[in-house]
Amino acid sequence: MANRSYLYSADSMPTEDDIPQAIRCISEHNWGIPLAHKLLVGYGTTIVPSMIWSPRIGIAADYDKGAALLGDLLKAVGQGLEEDDEFGRCAEKTTSHLEKQRARHFLLETGEMISLSSEDPVAAVQRLVSHDIPAAVAQAEAAIAGENDEWLASIRADWQDNLGSFYSTALYYSFPG
Repeated sequence: MANRSYLYSADSMPTEDDIPQAIRCISEHNWGIPLAHKLLVGYGTTIVPSMIWSPRIGIAADYDKGAALLGDLLKAVGQGLEEDDEFGRCAEKTTSHLEKQRARHFLLETGEMISLSSEDPVAAVQRLVSHDIPAAVAQAEAAIAGENDEWLASIRADWQDNLGSFYSTALYYSFPG
């Protein structure tokens, strides 16, 4: 079994006492927290209680802004991959799924991934929120603005790992709805 990061959407954020009533499945990614997940939770990013695990290791963020950023990056990446039909299908599936599962917030579950290291899970999520996610957003924003061609080329070269996650209405961890 692969360890995964899980991405959901909901109209409210989890609290210490409750999880949102309607949780929509967005994506899961094996063996990492991909660039796409980091960008999707890149605006209004906050640490919230996990909906799956007991530590406070969930990440919530603004859905519309994150989806717009990823959409803009997919367009920028696609400008160098016009002949790659597989990338084109991935970009189309990603954007249509994000539109279909739209809500107020993205909710990223990182527990399986951060448990792979010896770092304290709460500290690992804090590092993601304070450093890794903002750094990814800054790189993407610069690339979209035409100011980060080297980084953009590296994303094109490895787009499957960065952008090619599994998008579905049912994930390994799904919630009744």
